[in-house]
Amino acid sequence: MTTGPFPEALRAAIKASRLSLDRIQHRLALRGVTISVATLSYWQSGRRRPERPESLEALRHLESVLGVPQSGLSALLGPPRPRGRRCRPTTMMPIDALWARRERVANLLSKVDTSSDLKLGRISQHDRIEISADGGQKSVWVRQILRAEQDGPDRWALVFETEESDVLPEIVNVRNCHLGRIARDHEANIMVAEMMFERPLTRGETLIMEYQLVFPEGHAPKGNNTFARKFRLPVREYVIEVRFDEANLPSRVQQYTRVQQYSVPAGDETPSRRRNLTLDSGGGVHAVALGFGPGVFGIRWEWPNR
Repeated sequence: MTTGPFPEALRAAIKASRLSLDRIQHRLALRGVTISVATLSYWQSGRRRPERPESLEALRHLESVLGVPQSGLSALLGPPRPRGRRCRPTTMMPIDALWARRERVANLLSKVDTSSDLKLGRISQHDRIEISADGGQKSVWVRQILRAEQDGPDRWALVFETEESDVLPEIVNVRNCHLGRIARDHEANIMVAEMMFERPLTRGETLIMEYQLVFPEGHAPKGNNTFARKFRLPVREYVIEVRFDEANLPSRVQQYTRVQQYSVPAGDETPSRRRNLTLDSGGGVHAVALGFGPGVFGIRWEWPNR
């Protein structure tokens, strides 16, 4: 269960549960999950693996049915396998490809080590954005689960861009990593930082990494009332959460996505897809993406009478 591979870990979990595939299928059905016994058999034999969003959702319930810790099986999957004509590794988009001010980002990235990026699978990411009473984005808390697809990755390259602020945020509350080199473009309000792991990872090893971006009091940017995460490689699970001050709640909140295909030139995304979100009792909203990327996934909001 620690190192996998996924089929062996799934077989071990099924054996430990003492449940037949038929009983597992029945228990999943009680949770509203429709999956065939043949699919379960293919997963544990390694002939297939869950990759589509509905399959990843079924796997989340399967972990619960089998008594496996959350993400215990999904963390062993690694990145999706290339499929179809559009998946061309030789045309892999560079890290800066999804940024509007691409040349500025590329210049900053040249000052840090990005060699670990393609060696890391994106298992899970959770962003929580805190909005102040004046509408500024005062902090962003980030939790990532990464998996080494090769031996040796030892850092994560963080890229952060903001608008309508005269300062860049501080990186604080770092967990399971420490700050390496930081490159800043104060004129464009863009920052690139190396998040160094405690040691190089071995193939199949996972890492939970946390950090927080905090703006000084009085300098929280409005950011065009939007927060978005850019993915040049697929992430299995992405959760974005925005918490508003109850003294100033937005009148409308929407989730939006822009999907970037490998075969399409960088910057030529498909039209944005949007979905209205409802504030919860605490003044917050969230959205979840499964098997998302490459592309942009975010939340935007509007203020009353503005």
